[in-house]
Amino acid sequence: MVFLFCTINQKTFPFREQGMKNFRQQQQRPKKNTLVIGRQAVIAALESGKQLERIYLQATVHGEVIDTIRTLAEKHLVPINKVPVEKLNSLNVSNHEGCIAVISKIQYQNLQDVISFVVENGETPLFIMLDGITDIRNIGAIARSAYCFGVHAIIIPDKGVGALNEDAILTSAGALEKLPVCRVGSLMKAVDELHLNGIKVFASEMTAEKKLYDIEMTEPCAIVLGGEEHGVYPALMKICDEQFQIPMTGDFESLNVSVANGIILYEVMKQRKTV
Repeated sequence: MVFLFCTINQKTFPFREQGMKNFRQQQQRPKKNTLVIGRQAVIAALESGKQLERIYLQATVHGEVIDTIRTLAEKHLVPINKVPVEKLNSLNVSNHEGCIAVISKIQYQNLQDVISFVVENGETPLFIMLDGITDIRNIGAIARSAYCFGVHAIIIPDKGVGALNEDAILTSAGALEKLPVCRVGSLMKAVDELHLNGIKVFASEMTAEKKLYDIEMTEPCAIVLGGEEHGVYPALMKICDEQFQIPMTGDFESLNVSVANGIILYEVMKQRKTV
């Protein structure tokens, strides 16, 4: 299942860094210098505005300090994972007090700031939104294609998406460090914000009547990509402007989400290059 938003100019973003990293496929434990260890240290990091990828909380810990961490994490859109103590111990740190945060390797951007930057530079906005995609290899592959085809930013929710960690960055061949990523508290509200800025949202659905090439993608738009198991959340699908299907000759049920993303973005580029 897949969904969509659109834009394609190749101008340099101030958020994008130079140089692609070599692709490697190996699981890596977070380095100690990327960890914030202990309850008070995590609170201090949150209060200072440090960008955190996520917080690991031991499932059995409770109390006022833990409530403070949860409140601050919600305010700053930092996901919390409740984990057994063995998970925390596996990070080879001591005195973690049941709480460890991972410093983000991604500098998350404000969605409206990115939209305004794109429009002010005379470009036609193109965004990708990830709904329920947890496989970091798919996320990395999506980011790689998105960067190559001129997507302006990837929009992710603060919960229910795979961690944009070092493995995801390596799978993306470094694209995740070049492409702006906007982390939002609600994808539904993000769609509202896109609509307020005149950006249409399109969804890919196998039973849709329209074909991919029947959708007008030269205008500002966004693409919602749903997880392969459940697809796009029904309520999110409902507020999309249009649905389309990717035509196939075989009788296989669906495409891999990162492959579908590449096909859709190629169609966007083709339409915009012919205008």
